[in-house]
Amino acid sequence: MLEHESLKTGLVTTRKPIIKLKKTEILQLNSSTSQNSLSPFSPSPFSIAASPLSFFPPPQTHPPMPTKNIYFASDFHLGIPDRQSSLVREKKLIRWLEMVQKDAEAIYLLGDLFDFWYEYKTVVPRGYTRLFSKLAELTDKGIPVHFFKGNHDLWAFDYLNEESGVIIHNDTLQIELKGKKFFMAHGDGLGHGDYRYKFMKKVFLSKLHQFLFRWLHPDIGMNIGLYFSRGSRISNMIKEDRDENYYLNEKEFLLVFSRETAAKNPDIDYFVFGHRHIPTNMKISEKANCVILGDWVKHFSYGKFDGETFEIKYFEKD
Repeated sequence: MLEHESLKTGLVTTRKPIIKLKKTEILQLNSSTSQNSLSPFSPSPFSIAASPLSFFPPPQTHPPMPTKNIYFASDFHLGIPDRQSSLVREKKLIRWLEMVQKDAEAIYLLGDLFDFWYEYKTVVPRGYTRLFSKLAELTDKGIPVHFFKGNHDLWAFDYLNEESGVIIHNDTLQIELKGKKFFMAHGDGLGHGDYRYKFMKKVFLSKLHQFLFRWLHPDIGMNIGLYFSRGSRISNMIKEDRDENYYLNEKEFLLVFSRETAAKNPDIDYFVFGHRHIPTNMKISEKANCVILGDWVKHFSYGKFDGETFEIKYFEKD
């Protein structure tokens, strides 16, 4: 009987049948075995002719994963000096985003994406549809896009986050990226001095001021903003096709601020800013660098960090 039930455990066990050989079959088997064993190099009749490993396919090799990079850019000032020239720069920005999305781990936009921006509760400025769509596409693919409010788009609230999934930063940010510590901000209002601007910034950020401006009809409010925007220093730079008329020196406030902050926080590796429109990557201490990203008005510059080095690069620059 091949199966029986155990009364104690209730388990079913199976006994294998015993194969019985006749005496003549055993003698024939012993005879063949002894003949093969005359040579010490002869394999056993029960051995496998080939190595067991030969039955397994060789291990597959895969190409190394491409290195993911972190990208930074700032000061696009979309909207000036007019709709047509702004659209040309907007399309160029979208081509850059299409390029970097291939290997982007994250993208940081450090302020002044627009030259003037105000979000009413139910109305947003006309235009920029291509850009908003591209930003939403990136975040839908799982690429984080960070946006820092600049001095030209202080009144950006939650539209970019809700519609395009962009992470909005109102102030400075300290973060570790690929094992390095970063200090990031748009750059306006940092350090000592410039008290007039700092006072005006507080006024523009006040809830009362924003409430009063919201009561203006959007056609009136936006036209007031664009009127001053299109007569600004940045707008004139675009019209005249010229660069900034100032250069970095030892008293540059972003360099001074970075050195002072690095002395108090020696673990920071990179200070990254926008605002000043001058592409810069300068060593300010034994460990830290101060990076100013330039702009997308004249330089079309951006930062690229691969985990080891931070580079200032230029997109479609003749």
